[in-house]
Amino acid sequence: MEISLRSIGRIVSPFKNPAGMPIQPAAAQGVQGQVVLSPEYVMGVEDLDGFSHIFLIYYFHKISTSKLTVIPFLDDRPHGVFATRAPQRPNPIGISVVKLIKVNGNTLHIENVDILDGTPLIDIKPYVPSIDEHPVTSIGWLEHAQDRIGGMKSDHRFVED
Repeated sequence: MEISLRSIGRIVSPFKNPAGMPIQPAAAQGVQGQVVLSPEYVMGVEDLDGFSHIFLIYYFHKISTSKLTVIPFLDDRPHGVFATRAPQRPNPIGISVVKLIKVNGNTLHIENVDILDGTPLIDIKPYVPSIDEHPVTSIGWLEHAQDRIGGMKSDHRFVED
C-alpha cells in the first residue's frame, strides 16, 4: 500500500545542525521556535490557541537510511529501532510535545523545541492530559537512563553525509 503525505509547513528552530541538539523536549526547556504553516492551512489552527501544549508530527528530512537496530543516545548498546526514538526509522517520522506560546496568523510560537531548523511539518494535534497521559509501569531499557535525558545533546551518530 502506498501512502502519500505532504508538508503543511515547516519548523523554525535555532538548530542548524543535528549534532548538539537536545535529544527530546525535556532537554530543550526554554528553547523557542516557530511553526510556519503554509497559508492554505491557516484556518486549521482556529481555536488552537486555547491549548498550552501541542504535538508536532514531522518528517526527518535529513535522514536517508533506516536501520532496524540502533545505538540510541541514552545507551551504549544496540536496541531495536521501535524501542527507541532514533530518527533512522523505516518511516522517518518524529513527534514532539511542545509548549504553545501563541498563534499569530500562520505562525505558531512554540517552546521546548528539539527539532532541526527547516524540518517539514506533517501534522499538529492538541495535547490533552486526560487523553494523552497514562500511568506508566515500565519504560524498558530506558529505566536506567531516564535521569540523563534533561542534559543530553545529540552527537554525530545519526548525522548523514
